[in-house]
Amino acid sequence: MDRILVLSLAGIGDTLMATPILHELRLGCPEAQIDVLVMWPGARSLLEHNPHPTRVLQHSFIKASKLSSLRRLWGLRRHWYDLSLNLHPQGRREYRYIAAAIGARNRLTHRYENHEPFDDRLMTGSISQDYTVHAAENNRRLLDLAGIVRRLPRPAYELYLSAPETQWAGQWLERNGLTDQRWLGIHVGSGGTKNLALRRWPLERFEDLARRLATTHPGLPLLFFGGPGEVEDHARLFQRLRGVQVYFPEAPSLRHAAALLGSAHAFLSVDTVFMHLAAAMSVPHQFVIETPTVNPCILPLREDWTLIPNPAVAGRNLEFYRYDGRPIAGSPDEIRRLMESVTVDAVCSALSPVL
Repeated sequence: MDRILVLSLAGIGDTLMATPILHELRLGCPEAQIDVLVMWPGARSLLEHNPHPTRVLQHSFIKASKLSSLRRLWGLRRHWYDLSLNLHPQGRREYRYIAAAIGARNRLTHRYENHEPFDDRLMTGSISQDYTVHAAENNRRLLDLAGIVRRLPRPAYELYLSAPETQWAGQWLERNGLTDQRWLGIHVGSGGTKNLALRRWPLERFEDLARRLATTHPGLPLLFFGGPGEVEDHARLFQRLRGVQVYFPEAPSLRHAAALLGSAHAFLSVDTVFMHLAAAMSVPHQFVIETPTVNPCILPLREDWTLIPNPAVAGRNLEFYRYDGRPIAGSPDEIRRLMESVTVDAVCSALSPVL
C-alpha cells in the first residue's frame, strides 16, 4: 500500500484520539505516504511535529464554500489513494460522501445506527462500531479490516510538543509564582457543534466551586483553560471572583495550553478536547463531570481518572446521544437540567481528597 488517507473530520479531541492509529499505520506501512485530512485548525495543530503522517491537510467543509470544497476533493482524488480510513466517531453520512468523492481504491468506515444500503455504495468495506470500547480501539479494528498487522501493545495519545512550547509554559508559571505550587486546572467549555454546548456544567456552579475551594483549600491556585469559546465566560468569572486566586492563561495556541496543563496537579472538565489533553499530558489527578455524551468510546485514554456521576443521566447516556449525526436528545431546557443535577457538593467531594 503506497498511498493512505486518514479522514479525521469530527472534533479536535477526536483527532487526538486518532494519533494511535497513525503510529500503527506508520509501523505497518513504513514506506507509505500517509496523509491526514482534518476539519479544524485546532486538529491540525495537534498533529504538528507528529512523525507518522506524511502530510496534514485541513479544510473546513462546514465554513468553506461548496466550490472550494469541490476543488479540494478533486485535488485529493487526483492522488489516487490506495486506502482511506474514516476514523471513529464519524457517524454523519456527509463524511462518507467525502470519502467517496475522494475515491480511494479501498474506503473503510464503521457502521453506525444511520447505516443504509446506500452506504455500501459509498464505501468498500465497513465494520460495526462498538460502544463498549474506546474510539482508539474502534480505529484499530479498521486495521484488521485493511489487513494491516497491529504492532503496538496498546493505544496511547501522542502529542509532540516543541521546546518553545514547553519553555513558554515554564516561563508563564515562573512569572506568576506558580512554579513549585500545586494547582487545579479547569475547563468550563465544551464543543460548539450541533447542540453540544448545552452539556456544559453551569457557569454559576464553577463560580460557586471556586469560592468553596477558596474556603476549604485556601491558597490553592485555580487556572481556567479555554479558547475563543470561553472568552466571555472567563471575563464573567474574572469579574465575579475578586479575591479568589484564579488565573486565565492566554496561551498562544492549544499546544502551548497543553504544555502548561502538563504541570497541573489536578484537572476538571466535561468531555472536551481539554479532557483528552489532560490525559495526554498525564495530569496526576483527572476528573470528568458526566454529561449525556459520555460513553466508553470517548473517555480519557488512561486508567487512573475519576468520573463524577450525573444522577439525571444515570447510565442512560446512549439514550441521549449516539454517533448517528443527530444532536443530544431533548430540548435545551431539558439538557441544561441534566447538567444542573451535578451539585457543587458532589464535585467538591470528588476533588477534596487530592487537593
